[in-house]
Amino acid sequence: MSEFLDQTREIREGEQLDLAQLEPYLRSHLPAAEGPLVVEQFPAGHSNLTYSVRLGEYDLVLRRPPFGSKVKAAHDMGREFRVLSKLHGAYPPAPQPLLYCDDTALLGAPFYVMHRIRGVIIRKELPPGMLLPPDAARRLSESFIDNLAALHALDYAAIGLGDLGKPEGYMRRQVEGWIKRYCDSQTEEIPEVEPIGRWLTEHVPERHDAALIHNDYKFDNVVVADEDVTRIIGVLDWEMATLGDPLSDLGTAIGYWIDPGDPDELQWIRWGPTTVAGMLTRRELVDQYAAKTGRDTSGIAFYYVYAMFKTAVIGQQIYYRFHHGLTKDPRFAFFIEATKIMMRTALRVAESGRI
Repeated sequence: MSEFLDQTREIREGEQLDLAQLEPYLRSHLPAAEGPLVVEQFPAGHSNLTYSVRLGEYDLVLRRPPFGSKVKAAHDMGREFRVLSKLHGAYPPAPQPLLYCDDTALLGAPFYVMHRIRGVIIRKELPPGMLLPPDAARRLSESFIDNLAALHALDYAAIGLGDLGKPEGYMRRQVEGWIKRYCDSQTEEIPEVEPIGRWLTEHVPERHDAALIHNDYKFDNVVVADEDVTRIIGVLDWEMATLGDPLSDLGTAIGYWIDPGDPDELQWIRWGPTTVAGMLTRRELVDQYAAKTGRDTSGIAFYYVYAMFKTAVIGQQIYYRFHHGLTKDPRFAFFIEATKIMMRTALRVAESGRI
């Protein structure tokens, strides 16, 4: 199944790296590396920019913030490098980091380099030619949720991440923060925003359970083995990882999960092949997580609404950059419509209580 391995592309216009600066930096830290430097881009990400860097026998990945972003806290390369440095040994699906550089003279922003995890990344549709029978689809979705439960079971203090966040009052800060982030990146009026914000503020759960959470757990942030796509070998994109309510992580995961019976507009923004025969439904994912962790998931509707709102705001932030000409990536033009769909969905679930 090597033909399904994640592929790179030529670097998008305006997102090139200064190789004249990068190459001597890499060779100074990897003196045994021989051969030419080859840099290409992984084209699918929407936030931090990700590049394939090959230098001799080294097969690496470089991450740097997006050009023109105004949300500095979401692109803290040093923080992400530190998280992975502590996490990889305890949670092998996390990539192994190698180098961190805070000298902005090199590439215009801090960046870090990590070892590449070679495998298959399943995006909105299955790769052409990939077959996923119902029994394999079920095992994959079970692995997906079991892997999240394993992350939440880590002793984050024991691995040196006890100071990563402030779990007490986490959900209230998140609700207030995402409302503010929407206001800071607003480009037009969306009528659902105000009632959703009010509902979330009034329904923040009082929880004290805390875990290390990924905060953007979905299929295209997961790497599966090319010889067995039901086996997860990597979890990517840790820029939003923190200590917080684990049910918010579960809410994010099911917020990205579209069921076969969902409205057409949700099918349009589907993030993975979650409607393939055999896949667990959102409700089955929640039940599987509860069985694995013993956590009470009866209030999951709040976390689903929160996840939809949060993801909508992220879409709005990305669209803001496109709207103001800070990025030329044509994929971002439709993000305002996706934001509206998620806001409508969030309000509908808030009013019905059904995920």
